[in-house]
Amino acid sequence: MTGTNNRPIGMFDSGFGGLTVARAVIDVMPAEDLVYVGDTGRYPYGPRAAAEVREFAREIAWSLVREHDVKAIVVACNTASAAAFTELLHELPVPVVSVVEPGARALSLATRSRRVAVIGTVGTISSGAYQRALADVDASLALTASACPGFVEFVERGQTSGDEVMLLAERLLAPVVDADVDALLLGCTHYPFLSRVIGEVMGPDVVLVSSADETAFALSKMLQESGLATNSESAGVRTFLSSGDVEWFADFGRRLLGPELSSASRWNRPETD
Repeated sequence: MTGTNNRPIGMFDSGFGGLTVARAVIDVMPAEDLVYVGDTGRYPYGPRAAAEVREFAREIAWSLVREHDVKAIVVACNTASAAAFTELLHELPVPVVSVVEPGARALSLATRSRRVAVIGTVGTISSGAYQRALADVDASLALTASACPGFVEFVERGQTSGDEVMLLAERLLAPVVDADVDALLLGCTHYPFLSRVIGEVMGPDVVLVSSADETAFALSKMLQESGLATNSESAGVRTFLSSGDVEWFADFGRRLLGPELSSASRWNRPETD
């Protein structure tokens, strides 16, 4: 299919973590319009039941389709991807891209020893989404999967360094260190903000893999192949929405993403029938 489509790309996350994916999408496709929803009013998703996260994801995704006429959805949250990707893929009228599969592919290419690890929220790890995705990519990989409760909360508070974070990282990453892996997938879009601490704990011989860039590349390829890429040559319009404290989201989000997040507006939950 060929053609162009100047509708925006829709993207959502439980809060700020998905801004790592948004940054990559802006860098890879600077002319594309983007609408990002940070569900900061209900974060974190990780400890919540999968069914609850699934309903949150459906609610936001359909809001992006109906209210913003998006041409594609990026589930920029690993927990939401694990809980809802299959349902969204089948029920939405637009293509859906998850962060899970691109991250799994990137991890398989980063390892030399074939011993790899993935860390994520309790919800993501317990879902088995990455375990299944990595098995599909390369069944020969020896995988250690470890949940890291508490990481997201530190990032959402803007605390990405210091003794408290380091002590938590040393405790949570101990099973991964013991597994002697040489590549570690940051299976939560919040975790790249803790990459310095995680890297110190894991040591210089372990490659840290983020799914953000790979997701942006996968999205770009999909848009091109499906005729949905924009034909605009000017910089895209980026709209950022938050279900929580909008001023805090804009201020902290700007520090994480950059000047593209100049302001934010409130995302209001759609009324149900």
